[in-house]
Amino acid sequence: MASAADARARLQPVFARIGAGTVERERTRTLPYAEVAALLEAGFGRLRIPVEFGGDGLDWPEFAELLVELAALDSNLPQIFRGHIAYVEDLISSPPSDRRERWLRRLAGGELVGNAWSEVGSGALGTNSTVVSTAEDGELRVDGRKFYTTGSIFADWIDATATQGDTTVTVLIPRHQPGVVVQDDWDGFGQPLTGTGGAVFDGAVVDPEDVAAFDARFRYQTAVYQLVLLSVLAGIASAVERDAGEQIRSRTRVYSHGTAARTHDDPQVLQIVGEISAAAAVARASVQAVARAVQHAVDLSGDRDSPEAIEAVVAAELGSAQAQIVLSELVTRSATRLFDTVGASAISGSKRLDRHWRNARAVASHNPWIFKARELGNWSVNGVVPEFIWSVGVKQPGPPAG
Repeated sequence: MASAADARARLQPVFARIGAGTVERERTRTLPYAEVAALLEAGFGRLRIPVEFGGDGLDWPEFAELLVELAALDSNLPQIFRGHIAYVEDLISSPPSDRRERWLRRLAGGELVGNAWSEVGSGALGTNSTVVSTAEDGELRVDGRKFYTTGSIFADWIDATATQGDTTVTVLIPRHQPGVVVQDDWDGFGQPLTGTGGAVFDGAVVDPEDVAAFDARFRYQTAVYQLVLLSVLAGIASAVERDAGEQIRSRTRVYSHGTAARTHDDPQVLQIVGEISAAAAVARASVQAVARAVQHAVDLSGDRDSPEAIEAVVAAELGSAQAQIVLSELVTRSATRLFDTVGASAISGSKRLDRHWRNARAVASHNPWIFKARELGNWSVNGVVPEFIWSVGVKQPGPPAG
């Protein structure tokens, strides 16, 4: 039977090659096609898939540990797999069926799912301009535009949200067909290599079996999506600690007004690194706490409407939001403190140490934590359970008063 140790041993050579090329990829803005392919070949996409379907069957604490380890080497890569991870989780939590088994085996075999949920522009809040309709030839087709399609440019399939009639649905779209164009037009200053650009669907053909009501999705999905981002932040925090140590150990010059003959003996510098180390430890511990909460929701998901299952989902969602609020500030601050350790040499463009702050800031900007903080306060004071599924768009005026 597969184990976390087996999976780690299998992945370590790939992780090592990925880490060796990270700075160069950031410097040249080279999308990690080869690295994604190598991870899939080594079975990274099957880590959560049950053993009976060809996967490793890791639980969430085990899986999250590997996500953090990968993020410490290249923070773009776990985020690339975020849509795939959620789609796998939806299959795992679904009742047994031929389709479920077929898709788990396909994904265990190395196929990758990307994500296309978000839209930009002036669309109304809570609506999708992307639609699923029946063409004259009887085929189901998808038309629309999406943005923030993380991972889709590398993928075989795209998990998209759309409107079918009066229903919001999820639809699994084959990536490689004439009706699909995925663009590398993400211009963010952080996480630049995630393929988080736009996608255009122009009569893209889909299988009716691959269309499902959005409300049928697994209920702890927001916690899973957030847990992947928390793992990215924890990996960045670990990378900051690693790089701070490397920079300080290799430094021979000191400042005349410093407090030691060698930088790695300077107590002020060591204090900062101690703070960076503490931040990394807290980040990893937070990820593990959320992973345990998510795993508890998984364990109770067989009867998704039971009070115990609903309580577990709420706990996972609350825990992921609490961790997001803390790590969004803690990790970005840690990435800034790195530059207080060795001075101006750290800002050399060839080192790309700025990627830690840029990437952490980009990840922390997803799903703005300020709104979650308000909702957590309302839960803590008034017992109001937050809304876990939200949307972005233009709020339409309500009916006139009176």
